[in-house]
Amino acid sequence: MNASPQAAVLAIDGGNSKTDVALIAFDGAVLGRATGPGSNAQQIGLDQAFAVLDGLVAAAADQAGPADRWRPGTAVAHHTLACLAGADLPEEEQSLGAAVRARGWSGTSRVVNDTFAVLRAGSPDGCGVAVTCGAGINCVGVAADGRVARFPALGRLTGDWGGGDDLSKEVLWWAGRAEDGRGPQTSLATAVADHFTTATVHDAAIGIHFGRIPPARVHGLTYVLFAAAAAGDAVAHSLVTRMAEEVVGMAAVAAGRLGPTDETIDVVLGGGLMRARDPILTAALHAGLARELPKARVHILDLPPIVGAAMLGLDQVAGPGAAANLRATFAADLGHDGVHCWWARACVRFPGPPGLR
Repeated sequence: MNASPQAAVLAIDGGNSKTDVALIAFDGAVLGRATGPGSNAQQIGLDQAFAVLDGLVAAAADQAGPADRWRPGTAVAHHTLACLAGADLPEEEQSLGAAVRARGWSGTSRVVNDTFAVLRAGSPDGCGVAVTCGAGINCVGVAADGRVARFPALGRLTGDWGGGDDLSKEVLWWAGRAEDGRGPQTSLATAVADHFTTATVHDAAIGIHFGRIPPARVHGLTYVLFAAAAAGDAVAHSLVTRMAEEVVGMAAVAAGRLGPTDETIDVVLGGGLMRARDPILTAALHAGLARELPKARVHILDLPPIVGAAMLGLDQVAGPGAAANLRATFAADLGHDGVHCWWARACVRFPGPPGLR
């Protein structure tokens, strides 16, 4: 395998909380795959990010060809397509691209933002608009002629709001103010204390401040929010609908940069908050998109974004049917609960370097 890689594409979907790596054959078959912790260089630094990626590439390569174990510095595929969170600006794409090339994983490579993987996985032809709403929020649009619409996606610095991180902070903010009397009463105060099994929201905030409550539990507040909104809490409902309007606004602006907003366009919604299919959020999304983009074909992405990364790579180095074969394989294997059972069974879990475990 090292002298002449059998894989067409080394596909990487590097997110904030999880990273997927897969080796894909020229016909779209999956040869090896591994998952591990997040690899956003903005959050953990370039060295730690590539320590995660190195481990995952090695695990996927060994799964693809255990009799000929991969060694660092040897190629595992003809082409690398890395869709990375944190590749938000041209300068970041360039620095991350240089780091990928230095690994020698393949003869050619390309680095793009991870939202491109969501669009390619969910749109039939890779064109349209995609909004990713997981820990954060981002959006990209691609026209049939190749024109691209993007946002800097640097959070409040560039006017962005949304995703699990921002929603969790809002839940804590409103719950804390309800508890101490500075804000309107909301059931979120009791729900937050119950979620963290603390006596008060104040105790939970102190636990978060000192690191006694891990970030994963804080992110779980999005589901506390959904439950409170479903029960009729006005504050919770307003946060959920605000989240919907942020998604709709990004999609509409991106679509408008590509062409008239009254034309047919695919809108792909990806990320954990979209896949949760909360009824209030989903209804608000569909209503808002129907208002702003009346001919939008809305797709909530069930396929894992690594499929989109692999399809982008196959588009460049394989025949026209390879990407379609890969998508068809996953679509056929998609269970009713949105989980790809075969894909999960084929996966090697990599815990990440010691600093991230």
